[in-house]
Parts: sequence; C-alpha cells; structure tokens
Amino acid sequence: MATSQCLFLVALCCLLPYFGAGDTCLSPEVKHESYTTTEATMSTETAVVLEFTVNCKNNMKNLNLYVEFNGRVLPAAKVANSDRYQVSFSDEHKKIPSGSYVANVYDEEKYSDFRKAQRNNEETSGIPSLFSINFSHDGASTGPMIQSEFAAAALAAVVWYLAYSARAKLQA
Repeated sequence: MATSQCLFLVALCCLLPYFGAGDTCLSPEVKHESYTTTEATMSTETAVVLEFTVNCKNNMKNLNLYVEFNGRVLPAAKVANSDRYQVSFSDEHKKIPSGSYVANVYDEEKYSDFRKAQRNNEETSGIPSLFSINFSHDGASTGPMIQSEFAAAALAAVVWYLAYSARAKLQA
C-alpha cells in the first residue's frame, strides 16, 4: 500500500507542471488590415487602427492579446461574434510621421515578462513577441499650401486689374 501511494505521488509530481502550465498559441498565422489618418487639416492627432485575425496551430481561441506600438501597450479588443481582434492608437502628427512601423503582439505570458522588464527598468527589446504586424503610414496631409478661396480671390483681382488697365488704355 505504501509503495502505491509513493508511486502515485511521484506520478502526480511529474504531471503537475503539465496541469499548471498555461497554453500558448503555437505557430500563429496572422492576417491583418491597418488604417492610418491621411488628412491632418481637420484632426489634431494621427490615428492608427489595426485589425487582425490569429489562427493557432493548436486551435487556441479567445486569446488575451496586448499590442505594443511606439512604446505604448494596449489590450487588443476581440470583435464580437468573430475571430478578429482590433486595437487603436493615436498620437500627435509629429510623433507618427510617414514611414513603416512594427506593432508587437504579446500573449499574457509574454506580456507579463514585458511588464516585469519595464518595472525593473530593463530592456524590453529582448522579449520575443508572439508575432509582429508590419504596416506603413503614408503621412497625414495638411492640404494645399494656399487655400482655394484665396487663390480664387487673387485670380479675380488679377483679372480685374488687367481689364481695368486695358480699358484705361482704350480710353486714352
């Protein structure tokens, strides 16, 4: 009887790490779409919206994901009744100029490692992300240098001046 109890305890101790280990998404396949602000005349900040789907090799669903972009980390929201996730960031136009960007996506385990490194003032670039999303931002246009109303008024003034000068020459 004592041997069977010892054997049971040894087996339980060997299997305990498997029961306590959290599941991780293996070999994620990611499809993403991105949107960035293209017009800066009517907005004060550039917005970045990333929407993506994740398919894991081990069929993990309902993942808690966190996205790091430009040093800020936000949780990704799961879109209702779908397999899509979405996250959005915004910042001043100067801080998000045109160019290529990378958003790193972390699961709960890697996110806790990321936060631990931040708390300890350690380098976070060494922490591997679950996957990364590459996207480009074409920049936010401020529109033409001259407003169309000003150009129309200036053209009307030039036409008036030329007509007035021609009339004056004819009358002279």
